[in-house]
Amino acid sequence: MHRRLIAPSALAASLLLTIPASAATRGAGGLPPGEHSTPGAPGIGDPYYPASGNGGYDVSHYDLRLKYQPKTDLLEGTATILATTKQNLSRFNLDFGLKVSEVRVNGKKATYLKEGDQELVVTPASPVEKNKTLVVVVRYAGKPSELKIGGYTAWHRTPDGGVAAQEPDSAVWWFPSNDHPLDKATYDVSVSVPDGTQAISNGVLQSQSSKIGWTRFAWRSNKPQASYLATLAVGKFDITTDKTESGLPVLNAYSKDLGDNAGAARTSIERTGEVADWLTEVFGPYPFNALGGYVPNVTSGYALETQTRPFYSPRQFANGSNVSVVVHELAHQWYGDSVSVKGWKDIWINEGFARYSQWLWSEKEGEGTAQELADYVYETRAADDPFWTVKPGDPGADKQFDIAVYDRGALAVQALRNEVGEEDFSRILKGWTAKYAYGNANVGDFVKYAEKVSGKPLAELFDTWLYEPSKPAVPAAADARIARASGADAKPAQPKSWKKIAATNSVHDHGKGHGHGHR
Repeated sequence: MHRRLIAPSALAASLLLTIPASAATRGAGGLPPGEHSTPGAPGIGDPYYPASGNGGYDVSHYDLRLKYQPKTDLLEGTATILATTKQNLSRFNLDFGLKVSEVRVNGKKATYLKEGDQELVVTPASPVEKNKTLVVVVRYAGKPSELKIGGYTAWHRTPDGGVAAQEPDSAVWWFPSNDHPLDKATYDVSVSVPDGTQAISNGVLQSQSSKIGWTRFAWRSNKPQASYLATLAVGKFDITTDKTESGLPVLNAYSKDLGDNAGAARTSIERTGEVADWLTEVFGPYPFNALGGYVPNVTSGYALETQTRPFYSPRQFANGSNVSVVVHELAHQWYGDSVSVKGWKDIWINEGFARYSQWLWSEKEGEGTAQELADYVYETRAADDPFWTVKPGDPGADKQFDIAVYDRGALAVQALRNEVGEEDFSRILKGWTAKYAYGNANVGDFVKYAEKVSGKPLAELFDTWLYEPSKPAVPAAADARIARASGADAKPAQPKSWKKIAATNSVHDHGKGHGHGHR
């Protein structure tokens, strides 16, 4: 074989011929001549939580490879984040609290530093041009239970492991992210835990394998998911599997040490498939490829709509079975998970409709119609009750999970139903979830959509029920209906379903955690 030698100058000239002209003429750092790079914003722009999320990029996928030791609460991880730049990016932030040992951007080591409790500031080796792929690898380790942000934690220690589940954020305790619902992504979550222990997450279990005392569980969520809806539970669980009538896989998990609440939890959550099938009649096709729920042995009292696999505290079943809470969290799979808020001020879109789904379930079960429940809520709240001063359409961060967002929010949905009629109401409920599936929307978007479908002006109705800080007047016909039902001076009778519905009033009561001061 004969090799042809090329002089260095000729070699350089030949190589230039193979490099695109745009690349050959780039300035330092890989940017086109004359262009400059700027840092991504340290927040995504949510007025309720100014530090929440980040600017400068959009994430499309998270690949999390984790190892967790229940005895010590040590979590070790490598997060690979696939994103696209939205500007010529000189540096960017990730929301994260654990200790980081290395960051790489597009294969090269990057410099990084922590600012405050949760801002990881990353500076790539060179700026990254707008609309280019950003592959970020973060290696980290730490004990999530020791991480406090604003005196608050989203990580629950259990007797045999740990759980990540909170709202409006929980990701910062276990993986770096752009932590805001505006930046949704798909997920692969692979977790190695000691043999005899399980790791539960969102979506479908792809594989389970064992090696030298450790078992790895690989989960996949193949539809866009907000970071606060990502969940992880490590412990010893009894797991049940089934399929819905439509063929969707159902996986439920129960801590082995739930005690007196075990039976009530199971008789409630094992109806997940039935409830989901019914909700498809209300909201349209189920938006994901898996569903279920899990009950870890935690001391908190709330539940959360973690995507495809809601989290339930055992205390939700302390007074017996309660399918109503399952209805609430599964309704969120449409309203909150598939269609997510643009900003946390739009929380009514999540909670008003999830609460109203409980009223519809009551109606279906013959335990009180939605109208009877609306009348009961309206009449049992006096005009001077602070309940009426909360504006569900913009409650403020400190009132984001106030009961008024739920109950007054549901009253707004019933008022819409009465105004537009059954046919258009059903079209709105199903059409909304189809139009904005896997995306984001705000209250204004909903009002415009409802007006378009019904052909009626609805701004005044929504202003009355969502924004006026006082008890709305009801039409004379409603006054007459309530009087007939209860007698002239009596309050309306309590619907049969009310106690079960009211038992879920703490469904998203995160205690001092919600409305976090650090956001």
